[in-house]
Amino acid sequence: MRGGPVRSRRHDALIVLLLLLCTHESCIILGYSKSSLLAVSREDLLLPEISPTATPQPFLPLIAPSPLTPFTNSTIPKLSGLCVLNFTALSNMMTVTSTDCMAAFAPVLANVVCCPQVEVTLVILIGQSSKDTNTLALNGTIATPCLSDFQKILVGRGANDSLSKLCSIHPSNLTEGSCPVTDVSEFESTVDSSNLLAACEKIDIVNECCEQVCQNAILDAARKLAQKAYNLLSMDNSHVLSDHSTRINDCKSIVLRWLGSKLEPSRAKDVLRGLSNCRINKACPLKFPNDSHIVQGCGSGVSNQTACCSSLESYVSHLQRQSFVTNLQALHCATSLGVRLRKANITKNVYSQCHISLKDFSLQVGTQESGCLLPSKPSDVVFDQIEGVSFVCDLNDNIPAPWPATSQLPTSSCNKTVKIPALPAAASGQSSFQCTNLNSILSLVVSAAVLVLM
Repeated sequence: MRGGPVRSRRHDALIVLLLLLCTHESCIILGYSKSSLLAVSREDLLLPEISPTATPQPFLPLIAPSPLTPFTNSTIPKLSGLCVLNFTALSNMMTVTSTDCMAAFAPVLANVVCCPQVEVTLVILIGQSSKDTNTLALNGTIATPCLSDFQKILVGRGANDSLSKLCSIHPSNLTEGSCPVTDVSEFESTVDSSNLLAACEKIDIVNECCEQVCQNAILDAARKLAQKAYNLLSMDNSHVLSDHSTRINDCKSIVLRWLGSKLEPSRAKDVLRGLSNCRINKACPLKFPNDSHIVQGCGSGVSNQTACCSSLESYVSHLQRQSFVTNLQALHCATSLGVRLRKANITKNVYSQCHISLKDFSLQVGTQESGCLLPSKPSDVVFDQIEGVSFVCDLNDNIPAPWPATSQLPTSSCNKTVKIPALPAAASGQSSFQCTNLNSILSLVVSAAVLVLM
C-alpha cells in the first residue's frame, strides 16, 4: 500500500480537477462524493447480457460541459517563417486535427483518433505543397521548422503540447527517407498513376481492409519507386530483403502524399483515414500486465468461480485504464488475452463464466461505468460552442468477448465469426441524454485523472 500523504495529495488533485471542470449546476447534477462517483461496485453495474448481433445499437454521444470552452480559445503562435507548407489553405483541417487532439483527451484518443488525424494532415499538407514545389518530400533543413510550426498552430488551437512524443512524429517523417523518388514528374512516369488514382480516389471503408484494392495499388506503386534505387540482382539477398523493405515503406509515404495532392483535401482525408484504420484495427493496442493472478484464480484444479471472476475482473480493470479502443481492437484484445490464458492452461471459457464483454476492454465512462467502444470506421471529435466536445461512443453494444478455440492467434482479422457494426446507429433523440452526457464526460475526466495521478 502507498503512503497516506501521497494518496491524500492525489485525492486533493482529483478534487481540484473536478472543480475546474464543473459549473455550479453541473456539480449539482453530478453530486460529487466518493460513494456515488469514485467507489461504485462493478458487481452492481454489470449490464444484462445480450446475444451477439451485427445490428447497430444507438450510441450515447459524450458531451463535455461548457467549462471546457475557455481551454479551446485559439492563440496565434509565432512561426519560423521558413516552412513552405500552406497551413492557411488547410485551416479547417488543422482545426479538426487540433480538436481530435484536444489537450485533455489526446492521451486516451491517441491511437484511434488523434495520431491518425495528425499523420493524415501532414501527408495532405506536403501533398498539396507539391503543386507549387513539384516535390513530394521536405528536405531535412525545412522539415524541422515545419514540424515545429505545425505543432505550434495545433497547440494554439487547443491541442495537446506533446504530440511529437504522443504520436512518435519526427522531422524525418516529413522527408523522403530512403525512397529514391520525390519529384512529381518522375513519380508519374514511374508508376501507373491513372490506375493508382482509380483504385484510391474513392474507397469502400468497410471492405477495403480485407479486399485491399487501394492498398495493393499503393504497394505496387511503392515497389516500383523503390526498385529505382538499385539493381536488386547485384546485392546480397539478406541485405536486399531488409533494405528493400525499408525503402518500400518510405516510398509508401511518397505515394500517399501524391494521393493527397490529387484528391480534394476532404476526400483525401476520408481515404487516408480509412486506410489508417485498416492498420489500427489489425491489432490490440493495450499492454497486458502479468497474468499470474488470473492463472492462480482460474487455473486447472481451481473450482472457486467467485475467486476466478474476481481475479479476471481485477486484471481487466487495469486494461480499462489505458485508452479508448475500437470495437475491432477490443475483439483483438479479447482474443490476445484469451490466447495468453489458454497457453497458461486455462482452457475453460472464463469470459462466459465471468460475463466479460468486448466493452470491458475499453475505457469506462458514465455513472454506470459502461465501456466506450469507438467505431471501427474513422471518426473525429467535434467541438461546438454551445454543447462542448463530443465524439461517437457506443455504450450499448454488449457483445460477449469470444473465447479463442486454440492457443494460437488467428492469422487474419477478416471473416470474423463475431459480427460487429462499423458504426453505432444514431439515437432517436438527444435531449434525453443531457444528464447522462454530463456524468459520462466527468466520469471520463475522473478516469483520465486517475491515469495521470497513479
